[in-house]
Amino acid sequence: MPGITKFGAYIPPTRLPLALLAGREAREGGPEKAVAGHDEDAVTMGVAAAVDCLRGRNRGDIDGVFFASTTHAFGEKQAAALIARALDLRADLRSIDFGGSLRSGLSALGAALDAVAAGSAQSILVIASDARMAAPRSPMEAKLGDAAVAFLVGDDAVGAEFIAGFAISDEIVDTWRAADDRFVHSWEERFVVQEGYIPKMQAAVEGLLEKTDTAVGDIQRAALQAPDARSHATLARQLGFDDAALEAPLFGRVGNAGTAFAPLLLASALETAGPDENVVVASYGDGAEALAFRTTAAIAGARAGSGVAGHLKTRRAIASYDRYLQARNLLPREWSPAADPGLSATVHFRERNEDLAFKGQACRACGALQFPFQRVCESCFAKDDFDAVRLSDRRGRVVTYTLDYFFPTPNPPTIVTVTDIDGARVHLQLVDCAAEDVRPGLEVEFVFRRIHEGGGRPNYYWKGRPVAGTSESGGRA
Repeated sequence: MPGITKFGAYIPPTRLPLALLAGREAREGGPEKAVAGHDEDAVTMGVAAAVDCLRGRNRGDIDGVFFASTTHAFGEKQAAALIARALDLRADLRSIDFGGSLRSGLSALGAALDAVAAGSAQSILVIASDARMAAPRSPMEAKLGDAAVAFLVGDDAVGAEFIAGFAISDEIVDTWRAADDRFVHSWEERFVVQEGYIPKMQAAVEGLLEKTDTAVGDIQRAALQAPDARSHATLARQLGFDDAALEAPLFGRVGNAGTAFAPLLLASALETAGPDENVVVASYGDGAEALAFRTTAAIAGARAGSGVAGHLKTRRAIASYDRYLQARNLLPREWSPAADPGLSATVHFRERNEDLAFKGQACRACGALQFPFQRVCESCFAKDDFDAVRLSDRRGRVVTYTLDYFFPTPNPPTIVTVTDIDGARVHLQLVDCAAEDVRPGLEVEFVFRRIHEGGGRPNYYWKGRPVAGTSESGGRA
C-alpha cells in the first residue's frame, strides 16, 4: 500500500509583524507572517524542506522529484532538476514541475502516490514551495506567507497509508497572476468565497468521504486550505468537522503558503497524529482536490527533522516595513539592474557539483578532505586520486570572518567567513546570524540560497547558518 514514508517542512525564520503593514508598532506575540529572506525563494525553501525530510536517510533509492510551485523563477527551466542536483540525487530519476494552480502541491502528491501504486517508481520525493507576493499594503498582503513542505512517497515503512483521492475541476476568475505580474490579484472577496472556495471545497471533501464510505465523525485530522481564517471556519462548520479534528490554518503565524499551504497543514497534522487515525487534506484552486490517509504504527518514524512545529519556534521579527520592502526589491530605485549575460553557462556546467550539490573531494591516499575540486592533494600530493563527498549535510566551524558593509544586502553587514568542514576550508557567507554573534569556532550548518542575480536570473550556492542554540541573538532581522 503506497503512502507517506517521511515528511519535513521549512518555514523561513524571518517574520513580518502584521502591525507594520498598518503603520503601527509591532508587539511581541502579535499576529505575523513568514516571509522568505532576500536570498531565499521557492527553490531554496524547497531544498530546505527536502533536507528536513531526508535527514538521516539514504538518498540513493529515490526514483523521482516532483516539485510544485507557482513562483519558480523560470518559465522555461525545470526547478525539479535543479533541486535534484542540489540534493545530490541520482541522475537517472524522473523530475517533474507542477504549477498553474494552488492545488498543484496536492496534485503532485497524488501523482506520486499513483506512480508508486502503479509500480513505475518505488520512492518519489514530493516538494511544494511558494513565495507569493501581494501589492504592498493591499488587503491580501497580510494573508500570504512563504513556506515549503516535502514528502517521501513509497510503499515500505509507510507512516500514512493513502486511501483515496477525489478532485473537482472548475474555471473561475477568482485569484490569478499573469506571467509578467509580480503580484497576486483577486476578485471581490465575497464572490471568491461564496462562488468558488466554499462550494468546491465542500464538494471535494464530501465526494471523498462518500467514495471512502467515511463519516465526518470518523475523521480525526482535517487539514483544509483556506483564503483566510473566517472562510476556514465557515467551511469546517458546513462540513460538520469538530474543532478538535481541525488543523489550525496558521494565519497570523505563517499565512497562506500557496501550493505548500494544504500540504504544510497535512505535515503539521501528521506530526502529532498517532497510529490508526483517519486524516483528510483538501486544497483549493481552479476546483478542489482532497486526499484521505490512515496513519500506521510507523507514523512516529516518518517524522524526520524539525518539521512544522520546530520551524515555527525559530523566528526573527523584521524591525521595519521598509526593510521588508527592500528585501523584496519593492522600493523604487533610480537605476534598474544591468542586463548582462550573467555567469558563463560553461563555468556553471563545469562547477555545478561544487556550487549546487556542494561536493568536496576526499583523497584516497590520505583521506584529507578538500574544496573545491583539484587534481593534487594538498596534504600528501597524490594526483587524480579522489572520491567526491557531499558536504551539505555535515557541520562546520568558523575559522575567520569579516563584516562587509559594501556587498548589497537589505540588512548589512554581509558576514563572510572561512569555515572549516572536517579539514576543508571553504569561503562562505553566514546568514540568519547577527553580526555581534559571529565568532571563531561558531558551529554552522549549510543552507541552499541565492548568491546573486546575474543575466536576469537567480544564481544559487550554499551558505552557512549557526546551528540552533549556538547563536545568542534571535530578535529582529
